[in-house]
Amino acid sequence: MPSDSSVVTAKTSTTLEPSYRIPMGLFLIALPVMALQIWVGMVIALFSVFLLFQAYTLRLVFTATDLDIYRGETRIRRFPYQDWNTWDIFWSPIPILFYFREVNSIHFLPILFKPESLRKQLQVHIPLNEEGVTSAS
Repeated sequence: MPSDSSVVTAKTSTTLEPSYRIPMGLFLIALPVMALQIWVGMVIALFSVFLLFQAYTLRLVFTATDLDIYRGETRIRRFPYQDWNTWDIFWSPIPILFYFREVNSIHFLPILFKPESLRKQLQVHIPLNEEGVTSAS
């Protein structure tokens, strides 16, 4: 039986489901490229396998106060919302890149999670004003 604190944590956090669209799309692009330029195609294929592994192993967890990145059961990075200045998801037709800026750093992540869920959680936890700046800034 879970403790009361774990029940509260489960209710106040959201883990995004992985999306394999970008890794699989890159792999499909790599196949015809290999016919033209074997080494270029191989690099693209290896990168797609790397992204596939990342999508399978990494998890984004939105909590009440921060965005946590997990590999398996281990939290590898925490990004407190209070440090965020802005965020964006690039290329609306096919979302491929998630950008966010903190007070002291800029981050770019490939979209390895369901983009609709990512956008929804970002709008809930880190809403932007008309100028594209977070409310916390």
